[in-house]
Amino acid sequence: MFRLTQYVRELVHPGSQRKPGTPPGPVVIWNLIRRCNLLCKHCYSISADTDFKGELSTEEVFTVLDDLKKFRVPALILSGGEPLMRPDIYEIGARCKELGIYTGLSTNGTLIDEEVIEKLKEVGFDYVGISLDGLEETHDEFRQKKGAFAASFRAVELCHEAGIKVGLRFTLTQDNAHELPALLDISKEYDIEKFYLSHLNYAGRGNKNREDDAFHRTTRDALDLLLKEALQDVKEGRDREFVTGNNDADGVYLYKWAQKEFPEQAEHIREYLEAWGGNASGLYIANIDNLGTVHPDTFWWNYDLGNVRDKPFSDIWSQTDDPLMVGFRQQPRPVKGRCGECEFLKICGGNTRVRSYQLTGGDPWAEDPACYLTDAEIGYDGGVERLKVMPYVHADRVKKVRTVDPRGENV
Repeated sequence: MFRLTQYVRELVHPGSQRKPGTPPGPVVIWNLIRRCNLLCKHCYSISADTDFKGELSTEEVFTVLDDLKKFRVPALILSGGEPLMRPDIYEIGARCKELGIYTGLSTNGTLIDEEVIEKLKEVGFDYVGISLDGLEETHDEFRQKKGAFAASFRAVELCHEAGIKVGLRFTLTQDNAHELPALLDISKEYDIEKFYLSHLNYAGRGNKNREDDAFHRTTRDALDLLLKEALQDVKEGRDREFVTGNNDADGVYLYKWAQKEFPEQAEHIREYLEAWGGNASGLYIANIDNLGTVHPDTFWWNYDLGNVRDKPFSDIWSQTDDPLMVGFRQQPRPVKGRCGECEFLKICGGNTRVRSYQLTGGDPWAEDPACYLTDAEIGYDGGVERLKVMPYVHADRVKKVRTVDPRGENV
């Protein structure tokens, strides 16, 4: 996750923001349940409105939570499917809070009514993220349910009224990008504390067309708009927070923007961006799925590291010799092509590796095709690749039973 507003605030008020440091443990995104009441087009967990066998019991969840606490996990995001369809979600949330873990809830919002909001308030969730894919017609079409927008937005209002920090999550696509300005206006009008833009990354069409590629252009326009909004908010003292996810090139883009808008602070903010370090999959971001299987993040659902029924999460995460995980934790990561030659590898960390992995049939270190910066912007001249220092993670390492849609959301 890229905390865009934080860096804009540091540009406007140097010294006001703490430089990013090393987390004590990974943030864990836990897909507690795969069942969902919607059939969203960009679902990464391939959920459906049916019960899935083999999901962890309440007792098993509590055992894992105790281990996460001991492992110093700083934050936990409870997700799905739709987590509110799990009968023990309030017990689980309450246990998280008893352990002192920052706990967020990732939901589509359609099940939050006056009764549910009281339970959420009683639990004390630190944050509730609710997805909107555009205005009413677009959102309902994406979610494939009439009335989904009205229900989700009512949930936003209920959270706001209950004093629960709430944010909008928006996945940028070619079909809804034109509605981003309207959603930003809504977030301002209703004083919604957080706006999360998740990149829906298409494969791209090669280096020579990168500058003119329609979706790369759409992505740049979206970032320009967020930067404009964030800058205005900071100058006006508004607390709205903009964050982005699933394309760590956003950090480099912000640095390039700072060179034009705040040239005297550009190198100062570059230090902060390098301290952040970009993509944290397999390092400071982890995922547990509904069956208890651990993954490097939510977009690696077809890549298994172990199961919490067989081994504590802390052991799986800290004692692995898996080649993908070793590569994730190598600094710099052993990326190749444009990524390996990029002048700003320390900022983005090589971006989202799962795209390269899937498009090459098993090489997670190939260049990321979704980087929307031009060769000139990253100092790449098409020269010799970096020396390959890690082996491929071959496709036979992956479970064939499930596949993951890399276009999904994150929190």
